Amino acid sequence: MLLWLVVAYLLVSIGIGLLAAAKVHNTRDYITAGRHLPMAVVLAMVFATWFGAETVLGISATFLEEGLLGLISDPFGAGICLMLFGLFFARPLYRMNMLTLGDFFRKRYNRGTELTLSLCIVISYLGWVAAQVTALGLVFNVLSQGNISSNEGMIIGAAVVLLYTLFGGMWSVAVTTFVQMIVIVLGLAYVAWIAGDMAGGFSAVIGRAAAEGKLDFFPALEAREILPWIAAFFTMALGSIPQQDVFQRVNSSRNERVAVWGTTLGGAIYILFAAVPMFLAYTAQIIDPEMVKQLMEKDSQMILPTLIMNHMSFATQVIFFGALLSVIMSTASGTLLAPSVTFSENVLKGSMPWMSDRQFLWCSRIMVVVFTILVTLYAVSTHSSIHKMVENAYRITLAGAFVPLTAGLFWKCANNLGATLSIGLGLGVWVLCELLVPEGDIEPQLYGLVASAVGMLGGSLLGAKQLPKQSTPFETKNEPLGTLGMSEPGIKA
Repeated sequence: MLLWLVVAYLLVSIGIGLLAAAKVHNTRDYITAGRHLPMAVVLAMVFATWFGAETVLGISATFLEEGLLGLISDPFGAGICLMLFGLFFARPLYRMNMLTLGDFFRKRYNRGTELTLSLCIVISYLGWVAAQVTALGLVFNVLSQGNISSNEGMIIGAAVVLLYTLFGGMWSVAVTTFVQMIVIVLGLAYVAWIAGDMAGGFSAVIGRAAAEGKLDFFPALEAREILPWIAAFFTMALGSIPQQDVFQRVNSSRNERVAVWGTTLGGAIYILFAAVPMFLAYTAQIIDPEMVKQLMEKDSQMILPTLIMNHMSFATQVIFFGALLSVIMSTASGTLLAPSVTFSENVLKGSMPWMSDRQFLWCSRIMVVVFTILVTLYAVSTHSSIHKMVENAYRITLAGAFVPLTAGLFWKCANNLGATLSIGLGLGVWVLCELLVPEGDIEPQLYGLVASAVGMLGGSLLGAKQLPKQSTPFETKNEPLGTLGMSEPGIKA
């Protein structure tokens, strides 16, 4: 019965997404929802996109193992990333009226920079989307009591998300995510209330967690403790900034104010509400310590689903798994669209500039299908934890894309030579360190970040000064979309 109720919820989500697809008439609608989204929807998309499987299943398991100390990357680094993006990056990027971050790299630097960094961004999504697909497989396996294997569940879940994302693009993502956020917040809050009562009350749970050191946030004042902690923070807080999914939510906003504050507030709410899965995980430690002990050795990501199935009422099970599916699908839909659009716009479109708007729209849809297949295959073949897949996803963008984006926006002296050296040194040093010192006191991506900054500084100062082709982002209002591959007659900016 529980499984069929979940199936009914999935069908409703598909229906909502397909209804929203009726608003898609051109590429701009598909990628940016026509830049019509209000504050509530943008805030919901920002929050729900990041509040994914790693937050409910991964963070909760990590909290039981390492406490807050092990969560500096997510939720803290991830939430800070959204707040930094909203406060500093959203306004100048929104004013440029582009489709993708790859467009920025082309307009600010050159085609080579656009192509290289767009591919880096696309690759970074493999781990993140695969984490959501893995979680979908886990949910179907639990709900079917093992009749559906995890791999079969991954395929079913990926197909569901693909169906409504494929046709509706950002409109479907926006409408379904708004509904899913309501289910997430109300559902998980209710389950936490029930679990808290079973564990002796909110104060008892928090007090016991604090007594066991689970709420300790800062590491010991030793280099071997501090350096990995800092690396984990910077990997998410800075490496997640040059990401297409965050940019798409900013770019879909109806105005600058919505772009800035929808993103900033979404990040703050994400950090606060991420405490709910941690609270739930610790109630499991109190309610059924033997179950937690066994699953910590076998698969800690199963702790919350097992707690709900073994100790909660049928109604609570329906609410929890409905919220969990909302969590996963809201993240998966947005993160499927982002790399697919980036590849279509900045890799394929650059090689085939003759494509019409309609051809480009179908090309983007085909890439959504291709990327779904790739991440499903990756999810089936990998054995990494959900939290670790997400944590590792942003190493490549931290080492290669963060400095060119930041320097391009805020430093007029940044030029092509600086970008080339920044990318080459950043990625080269990162890969070299991954091969030679993967377990050193300093994480390889931090070496890459420093090398990337040195390359940008040295290249820009040594090379000939190069002003941007367009005015700086702070002076640019709305550039015609024709400059971004949307010049089909009848499509107006």
